Amino acid sequence: MKQQFICERRPKADPRNIVLGKNYRITFLTDRLVRFEYNESGAFVDEASQVIWYRDLEEVPFEIKQKNNFLEIQTKSIRIRYDERAFDESILSVKLKKPDNGCDLEWYYGRKEDRNLFGTARTLDEADGRIRLEKGILSRDGFAVLDDSKTILLTEDGWIKERKQGGEDFYLFAYGHDYRGAVKDFFRVTGRVPMLPKYALGNWWSRYYEYSQDEYQRLMDRFLAEKIPFSVAVIDWHITDIDKKYGSGWTGYTWNRDLFPDPGSFMDNLHDRGMKVTLNVHPALGIRECESMYKEMAEAMGMDPAAGEPVEFDITDPEFLENYFEIVHHPLEEEGVDFWWLDWQQGTETDIRNLDPLWALNHYHYLYAKRNQKRPLILSRYAQMGSHRYPLGFSGDTAVNWKVLRFQPYFTANAANVGYTWWSHDIGGHMNGTRDDELYLRWVQFGVFSPIMRLHSCSNEFSGKEPWKYKREICDTTIKYLRLRHRLIPYIYSMNYRNHTEGIALCEPMYYTYPQKKNAYRCPNEYFFGSELIAAPVTEKINPKTNLAKTAVWLPKGRYTDIFNGRIYTGGRFINMYRGMEEIPVLAKAGAIIPLSQNDTENNWKNPENLEILIYRGNNTFGLYEDDGETNSYQNGASATTTFTVAETMETSATLTFTIDPAEGDV
Repeated sequence: MKQQFICERRPKADPRNIVLGKNYRITFLTDRLVRFEYNESGAFVDEASQVIWYRDLEEVPFEIKQKNNFLEIQTKSIRIRYDERAFDESILSVKLKKPDNGCDLEWYYGRKEDRNLFGTARTLDEADGRIRLEKGILSRDGFAVLDDSKTILLTEDGWIKERKQGGEDFYLFAYGHDYRGAVKDFFRVTGRVPMLPKYALGNWWSRYYEYSQDEYQRLMDRFLAEKIPFSVAVIDWHITDIDKKYGSGWTGYTWNRDLFPDPGSFMDNLHDRGMKVTLNVHPALGIRECESMYKEMAEAMGMDPAAGEPVEFDITDPEFLENYFEIVHHPLEEEGVDFWWLDWQQGTETDIRNLDPLWALNHYHYLYAKRNQKRPLILSRYAQMGSHRYPLGFSGDTAVNWKVLRFQPYFTANAANVGYTWWSHDIGGHMNGTRDDELYLRWVQFGVFSPIMRLHSCSNEFSGKEPWKYKREICDTTIKYLRLRHRLIPYIYSMNYRNHTEGIALCEPMYYTYPQKKNAYRCPNEYFFGSELIAAPVTEKINPKTNLAKTAVWLPKGRYTDIFNGRIYTGGRFINMYRGMEEIPVLAKAGAIIPLSQNDTENNWKNPENLEILIYRGNNTFGLYEDDGETNSYQNGASATTTFTVAETMETSATLTFTIDPAEGDV
């Protein structure tokens, strides 16, 4: 494999952190994160797996004693009892040394995780509301297991190999209710969430629709005339009407020249507008004779192009993979494509046992995109734990109904439990359902306060998400929210940096901050939106008698101010909040500082020249993080942080002081 496909990894653990027996190995990654391996052959895995890349963490002090035929191993946080036989509930247990209110004190091998807080799922395709989520690394019991026994291994040369069958290999997270601590250490062994390019945080225009080049540009002209900013353009672009002998037109890599006579100038036009371009691809059917690069691809694979046989898609063939990128994708990127939407829906199996082709696509596409100085980005479905390394997540072709919207706030924030922090949903829904102006607006309002704001729809004439296709009051309110999303970019980008450096998600469940409060687990559709805000999107229909919709909001103790209407709430309780069509509950904590761009009508997503800063009574500091938003130069110090401070004193009367420190850094 070429160097560009070799990812950084340090999979071999510090020998000082290992307890080794004839058939078992216990490895301490931290004083609360332990790897347990058992294999009758005594063979253990030191390579990186699909999930775990880093085991060379600092030395973990522990004591080991023999007690009544059991080994007793203690770190400062846990005590392990194990009798050195095959794992069983009577043979292996782990106990928290410091009681954590509401947690179980002890975990036994094989026990049911009845109070696991779950993580996320591969896709919302065909979902009609709630779906089952996979288990995460957090549990109200205080213990959670990550089973790594069957994952594919990464080789030194960047390729993949099947793990030998048999044996057990799992990681126990014994963090009690220290949820942030568990997620932070999860990132230490799997890798950080990458820094997103700044343009990803604005509004996206996406539609499964056969636009022509002129039609698409006219639509972008209309958006600018309406002063609605967009930063990403998604294009359905390739030839779909092909001879039946080639199979389906779903897969394709050749521009439809009837619709796009000059793709290069078309993408240049979008770039000149301040937009980035992504193309949707469905790779499963390989490269067929109808594709413009077929001859070159067939020859590179040692095939006779005259035979017309398709170059089959085979993610398990490194030769195919390298040619796939260099011959098929690279020329399109040279022409102007900024990143790819990998729309894989063709199963989970390959010729390598346990290798999910979606994972391999995400992994190698993301590594390939790293070869230049721009920050890589893909849009693709989730493919098991560790997928946070390949942002962004595409949650699938969502149905247009209230049940689906009602599930998405919980689904989005809860993904933090497996470190998956950047979901992109089909805002407004993709297919099925019926036209509903109110549903459309509520979805947009949620989208503004979600990780990625990507409007999307199918080609149905009545499903378009252009605001002017809806009632006047819906249109006007939608435009205000789309402009607000663009204004929020400085705030969200600072949270992007926090997510990368500290492992704290933009959208985070309430129980992360308040793990001992039962009510924090009873408000699934409410979440922190960054460090300063609590969002509780409206997901219920409006009451026709009152013209208001009800949302039950749990507020921790403290003072909160709704950023839309200025209402002040005292926390420590559930509150029924009633909102008309123009608003959803978004509450600023006491002392909140929210930097907003003053540019809300143009596509410019770069660092604004002027800011508006929302400040709320209280005491707080906020670090506004800025860099060029696109390259990796921030890794070498090309960035700046401006610290804002608000201080409230209560002497004879309330006095509020706001301070802006000089920017620190090099931008």
